[in-house]
Amino acid sequence: MRKIKGSMRLSLIITGLFLVMGLVVVSGCGKKEELMKEEEPLVEGERKENAAEIIPLEEGGQKMVVTKGDKVKVEYVGSLEDGTVFDRSKEGNPLLFSIGSRQVIPGFEQAVKGMKLNEEKKVNIKIEDAYGPRRKDLVRDLPKTSLPEDLKMEKGKILRLKTEEGRIVMGKIVDIKEDKLMVDFNHPLAGKNLIFELKVVGIE
Repeated sequence: MRKIKGSMRLSLIITGLFLVMGLVVVSGCGKKEELMKEEEPLVEGERKENAAEIIPLEEGGQKMVVTKGDKVKVEYVGSLEDGTVFDRSKEGNPLLFSIGSRQVIPGFEQAVKGMKLNEEKKVNIKIEDAYGPRRKDLVRDLPKTSLPEDLKMEKGKILRLKTEEGRIVMGKIVDIKEDKLMVDFNHPLAGKNLIFELKVVGIE
């Protein structure tokens, strides 16, 4: 009898513990539901204070925001700080390139990344993110004998030359001496800050 009574007492204690635990769990669930109720979703047309605008990456199968790996079409006008326009995309023929492929200068790509379809903006690109600073070591003397005999040699003329590795390089004649030419192989826009007006017209 003592063993039975002891077992019954142990059973009652265990049952009591489960009842207490059950109350704790139910109570905890109730608090969680209350918290979830406080986080009501934004209703269209309403905006909570400090809530960030959510822009879909795609809409109806059309990409809406430029991200890494995308092929983008960009209309642009490039100018110098004095307002001189040095380049622009042709009407109906935007620049096509892939984000992350290094097909354009770093500052241009960085400016386009994150833009929305049909968004327009104006950006200032610093020298280091454009064509870099001018380098004195890229101004070199070339013997006239290394150039074609029929070449018209005049200051300001742009030469298109092929290296020993077969790479095409462009250089500008900056001085003409008796037996050699001084040619500047710096990019024409090296050492300059650039300004671009951009518009994203296509994202793939």
